Amino acid sequence: MTGPRQALIIANDRYDDQGLKKLRAPAQDAAALAEVLRNPEIGDFDVDVVHNAPADLMRRRIQGFFNDRRRDDTMVLHFSCHGIKSESGELYFAASDTDPRLLDATAVPAQFVRQCMSRTRARSTVLFLDCCYGGAFSRGSSSVRASGEVNVLESFAAAKSPAGRGWAVITASNSMEYAFEGPDLAENSAPRPSVFTHAVVEGLETGEADLDADGEVSLDELYDYVFEHVRDQNPNQTPSKTMEMQGDLHLAHSRRGRIKIAAVPSPPSLRAAINSENAFTRQGAVHELGARLQDDRLPIAEGARQDLEQITSNDIRQIAEQAAGALRGIRLAPSPDRLDFGTVEAGSSSQQKSVTLSGPPLARHCVAQSTQSWLRVEPSITGLDVRVETYLEGHLTGEVVLKGVADETVVHVEVVVTPAPELETTHEPPPRDSTEEGETVVVHDPPPERPPRTDGGQEENQGREGDETGEHGRRESGPPSRSRRAVAVASAALATATAAVVTAVLTILATVAAVGDRTTDGGGGNIEDNVSDHEVLTTLNVSLITAAVALLLGAIARHDLDGHRDLYTRSASSLTRTMTAISKGMALAALIVVVLMLIVYLVGSRWW
Repeated sequence: MTGPRQALIIANDRYDDQGLKKLRAPAQDAAALAEVLRNPEIGDFDVDVVHNAPADLMRRRIQGFFNDRRRDDTMVLHFSCHGIKSESGELYFAASDTDPRLLDATAVPAQFVRQCMSRTRARSTVLFLDCCYGGAFSRGSSSVRASGEVNVLESFAAAKSPAGRGWAVITASNSMEYAFEGPDLAENSAPRPSVFTHAVVEGLETGEADLDADGEVSLDELYDYVFEHVRDQNPNQTPSKTMEMQGDLHLAHSRRGRIKIAAVPSPPSLRAAINSENAFTRQGAVHELGARLQDDRLPIAEGARQDLEQITSNDIRQIAEQAAGALRGIRLAPSPDRLDFGTVEAGSSSQQKSVTLSGPPLARHCVAQSTQSWLRVEPSITGLDVRVETYLEGHLTGEVVLKGVADETVVHVEVVVTPAPELETTHEPPPRDSTEEGETVVVHDPPPERPPRTDGGQEENQGREGDETGEHGRRESGPPSRSRRAVAVASAALATATAAVVTAVLTILATVAAVGDRTTDGGGGNIEDNVSDHEVLTTLNVSLITAAVALLLGAIARHDLDGHRDLYTRSASSLTRTMTAISKGMALAALIVVVLMLIVYLVGSRWW
């Protein structure tokens, strides 16, 4: 998955109008979906959540979400709210202040969303609609039933983006006809749409939506998984999809997929021995396959493994057991398989331990994924480096899941994080959308719903609540000073590198002037005097020092960023890497120029 990935989640569960029943699922669904999309090991999206916002704020956030995007952006917009069909057949999404009699003024038209999607420059746009759809109704009668159905996909049929960009719309149900009796939504309405979002979250979080087990969850795979899941839960609800997209869109990484290696088939002579009618010949083939299994060329070893797998299933017991014994040599064997970090203080530097992987190259070739946000894993020469971050307090347990070509195993991790001295508060973990003061934070548990307002001030604060929730979705994790430190150091590196380039240019100009004076002086002159008169060595030394300082500052910024990746937002990481790369190039160029000039001066001054 490449390019920036942005997600906007709109969840409305409370409405001013009494005819729009309160929904129980949107707040919890939005929190769970935001967590899984934001997880860098799954969705790796920058997520913004808008909760119980009025219609004008919803429209601003939607249009702003699609504006000013780049070609390689991937966009996901998710609605969890009531959907309303007007008497003229148009579809609207209900806001907290929606008045069914004034849909154009107080709701968000599907046509508006479609236009925003069609105008964006983003390469891929996906719209998820988890809405209760109501048919056309009138408030002028005490009992008017809806007629017709909400054909949701037809409302987006014309949402074609120019320049080959792709789009997709997936909805909990294409046609749902709800009965309205007077101002109230009938109590016998179809089941809550949270079944749909729950299926999306579960498929991404567990990796079960990775139907081909290739380590990536594509849009088509997610839809197929959600379709089957929803139909199993409620046969009366049928998710639907429409799309215009070239190629596969990978929405998330999968915790389920294993490494796949393009196998090199065994030589024909060995294949003939494997299929020989002579049992001793087949035993010799198994011995040869066992030797090839140890090859450091992974495609050859993988080809041998696949042949041995077939032998364990198809050959006689004695030979099958011999093949199984050879395969046991490439099982994942982490040592140790349990890491206890003991007791550490909250906010202290990250703790690290090493795990060694033994066996032949094919046994050591695996991917490692942590199950908790505070648990980090990186490859090392001998295996893995496992690190725990200390922003959460309590007795924490997690796992590092290792997945190879044929099997998988886990390394259990345990740590007790105690409160830091003289600190009253704990840091919040990155994946959470909102936490209450003093709450014990569990990474995969959604935050509790805010209690409903009872003081009559709901309408006044709804817009602000949407803004605060959206801003909180982008809040940086970890200590605020850390989130700015690498950027500040990288900025200093860039400024210093610029000074190095400027002084290098001044050195060149001074050198040209000194050489010109030396030429004018003729045989009675001395190049050292001319160099001294134009202060060439002074500017040269300044350029050398500033270039070296720029390289040092850039290295410090990159080291801090790489050592604390979870404490930086994507934008901060990208800005830091860009500035350090530019400063490194400028500093090296200045350094090379002045060093060459210094060498030429030291060598040539004695003769000139």
